[in-house]
Amino acid sequence: MRQMLAGILVLMCVFMLGALSAAENQLGIADNHQVTFAEKVRVADTLLPKGSYDIRHVMEGSDHIMVFRQLGTKKPVEVRAKCALVPLGAKASDDQKIYVLNAANERVLQELVFKGERAKHVF
Repeated sequence: MRQMLAGILVLMCVFMLGALSAAENQLGIADNHQVTFAEKVRVADTLLPKGSYDIRHVMEGSDHIMVFRQLGTKKPVEVRAKCALVPLGAKASDDQKIYVLNAANERVLQELVFKGERAKHVF
């Protein structure tokens, strides 16, 4: 009886993960992107140097996390930032980076939009 209940529980978990994954795929969210910042930019609590970054979109439980890893350096900077996916009305026609300036006159990343995706990443 316990084995049967455990099997049912495993099947339910697999079904739920599949449903969540299908919902994200409907938004066209890719797991990896690259972005270049022409100036220093604050992401989460870290001021990133200008340059190119590989971005991985990962899940930690129900949290969406974007991992920024600097490219082209021996000691790359890496930062993790929680984001929310906000659906767009249609597929994005271009990449976009939206910033605000903080009190220290630093660019703070607020949103990322990637061409072809149906959702924006809001920090």
